[in-house]
Amino acid sequence: MSLEPQSRARRKLVTAARASAHTFAGRGAAGLPPALFVIDPARTPEPETIAARLPRGFGVVYRHFGEADRGVVARRLAGICRVRGLVLLVAADPALALQVDADGVHWPFRLRGQARRWRSRFRLQTLSAHSGRELRAAAGFPVDAVLLSTVFASRSPSAGPAMGALRFAKLAAPAAKPVYALGGLTAETAGQISRWAGFAAVEGMGVLGPEIRT
Repeated sequence: MSLEPQSRARRKLVTAARASAHTFAGRGAAGLPPALFVIDPARTPEPETIAARLPRGFGVVYRHFGEADRGVVARRLAGICRVRGLVLLVAADPALALQVDADGVHWPFRLRGQARRWRSRFRLQTLSAHSGRELRAAAGFPVDAVLLSTVFASRSPSAGPAMGALRFAKLAAPAAKPVYALGGLTAETAGQISRWAGFAAVEGMGVLGPEIRT
C-alpha cells in the first residue's frame, strides 16, 4: 500500500478512535483504550511491526494460542507498548501477563469465571461475547469491557454471521459494560460504531503506515 492510502487509513482510524474515546468518557470509562489491535499468529504474523505503528493510547490484545515463542513475543510487545504508550492485555494467560507486567487479561467467554480470581491482580480485564445473551451475562463478572462479535463480515474461520452496525448498536447502547465491536473492523467500518463503542481489529490494524507528522 502506498503512503497516501496508508495516511488516509490512519486518519480514519484515529478519527473513529477519538469518537470512541468520547463515548467511553461519557460512560465513565475514560481509562479504556478506544481501539484494540487483536493479535492472531496466523493472520498477523508480524504483530510487533503493527504495534509499533499504533497511535498512542490504543491497546494490544496478545492472543498466542500456545505458540512456542509466546514468551519472547510477549516481552517484545510489552516493551513496545511501554515506549508507545499502549495498553497491553494478554489473552487467557494471566501468568504470562504477570511475567511481562501487562496491564491486564482478556478472557474468552468460556473462561469468564477466571475474571473473579484475577480481578485484584490487574488494572484491566476484558471478556469476549458472541451474542446478546453473552453480552448481558458479562454484567455479572468483574470485567471492564466486552468485545462483542461478529459485527461486520470477517475472514476469521471462527466468525459467525455478521450482525451489522444497527443490530450492534441496539445491543451495545444499553449494555451494562462498555463494549468493543469485533469482526470486520477496518478504517472504513470503525466510524460506523464509534457512537456506541470502541473497536477491536485483527487485520484491520495492518493498514497503518508510519505516523505522519506535520
